[in-house]
Order: sequence, then C-alpha cells, then structure tokens
Amino acid sequence: MSTTDTVTDRIELARGELTTAQIATGLALVAAISFALLFLQDPLAHDAMHNFRHAAGITCH
Repeated sequence: MSTTDTVTDRIELARGELTTAQIATGLALVAAISFALLFLQDPLAHDAMHNFRHAAGITCH
C-alpha cells in the first residue's frame, strides 16, 4: 500500500524543520508580494512585474 504526500504532511514537516526566523522571512515575503500586487497596480509597477514574470520563464498570456 502506498501513501501519498498531502499538504498537511508538508506543513507538519516544515513546522519541524524551519526556524522561527525562516518562517517570519517567508511570511514577510508573502506580505510584500501581496502588497505589491494589491496596491501597486499603476502601469509602471504592472509592467515591471510583467517583465519579471517573462524573465523568470513564466508564460502569463
């Protein structure tokens, strides 16, 4: 019988392996990206994020 790796399993693994500083850094990064996506929707910021996605190899259209 095979077991599958679930999201809950991954959260439990991360909880045991990550330090508090790493978790705080990850949350800060998510907050910064969310802020940029929600509040910096003027054309210059939008174009910069669009170009970054293409440079990272992400197809967005």
